[in-house]
Amino acid sequence: MVRGMSRFGKPGVVRGALAATVLLTSLSMVGCGQIARGDNPLGGNGNPDSKTSSQPSAGGKQPGEKPSKPAPPPDPYKLTSNIKDEASDVKIDKILKLTASNGTLSKVKVTGSVLDHGETKKVSLDGDLTDGKTGWTASELLEPSGDYTVKVSGINSDGKKESDTSTFSTKDVSLDNQVFPSFAGTMSGTVGVATPVVLQFDLPVKDKKTFEKHLHVSSSSDQKGSWHWYNDKEVHWRPAEYWEPGTKVTATADLNSVPAGDGLYGQKSVSTSFTVGDSVITKVNLKSHIAKVYVNSKLARTMKISAGKPGDDTRSGTSVITEKRTNYTMTSEMIGLPKTGPESYRLTAAYAMRITTSGEFLHSAPWNAGYFGRQNASHGCIGMSVEDSGWLYKHAKSGSPVIVTGSKRSLDPLNGLTDWNVDFETYAEGSAL
Repeated sequence: MVRGMSRFGKPGVVRGALAATVLLTSLSMVGCGQIARGDNPLGGNGNPDSKTSSQPSAGGKQPGEKPSKPAPPPDPYKLTSNIKDEASDVKIDKILKLTASNGTLSKVKVTGSVLDHGETKKVSLDGDLTDGKTGWTASELLEPSGDYTVKVSGINSDGKKESDTSTFSTKDVSLDNQVFPSFAGTMSGTVGVATPVVLQFDLPVKDKKTFEKHLHVSSSSDQKGSWHWYNDKEVHWRPAEYWEPGTKVTATADLNSVPAGDGLYGQKSVSTSFTVGDSVITKVNLKSHIAKVYVNSKLARTMKISAGKPGDDTRSGTSVITEKRTNYTMTSEMIGLPKTGPESYRLTAAYAMRITTSGEFLHSAPWNAGYFGRQNASHGCIGMSVEDSGWLYKHAKSGSPVIVTGSKRSLDPLNGLTDWNVDFETYAEGSAL
């Protein structure tokens, strides 16, 4: 049989031909299939690294992508003021404020002209920029009857320069409605340790709280103290304890255009200053007829005195030397007694130091020498020898305290500088704040 003729015969050839036929058929089918129509997911040529024909070329846009819009321009530079341009009748207690948006301020200049006591004078308004230079606030109030011009320069958000000018006018305030402040009652130069700050007004102040907020006292010793209103026209300040010797004191009343109530305004701002000298404290005992003087806390002198007789008793309390005179003539009329008669007198003291408004002095009184250290025989003053009064005159500055004890007659408030006649807690209750 054919199959059994040889291992290497025909049957092996037939099987090889059949395999070849199947391979050719498969290749033929490949050539007619879907890949040949271009749907090969690997690319048009079957290479995995090739791109499909649907991808855009470099730099092209994706299908449906919208073109980008240009960036909007920055917001414009804007300057805002709390006083409108060309405003009139602006209240003089208004504080001018400026604000810059979308930029900064570099310079603000405010000038004007005001009518002062019938005369026109030039003024300027100071102020301060905020840390970020986006705002400016005036450091003082406005003047009445004024025409102001505000010139501003700045930089916008693009770094370009900006400028703006505006004007306004303030309301008229007559002199009858302006309160004049004065430190005339305060001593200056080198003073005693009991010196208070005294501020007086020519018209009554009703809005004491607002006024007091604009009153300031500073000292090199940084001592605690308080204001005390005695009435609508007078306010004082004293430290809790006597001033420390060597202290430098400055008092300011920034009251220009500050409302005082009842349609009144402060007319101006004023200031004063003084230096505190040695501590010289005089203690008078009316019962023992002795006065002791302590200089910087040490007993420096003991003096025999004669004070007010019964009916003319010297007032007890703590007063302050307010006036010093030499060869001072004193008369009975000065204390309300007749010019003539048994109680009348006209005497000249070599040294005299006033301690009350009503007329009590520490002074030389040689005509009463027989009473010194024994009996009170004066009309209310504290008399002593010329030698003792001369020594006291030399050492005790105006503003030095005098503490009197021994009579039932008390010291009235404002009968001189009576600020130390009460304890500090009571004194501080007189503050409006």
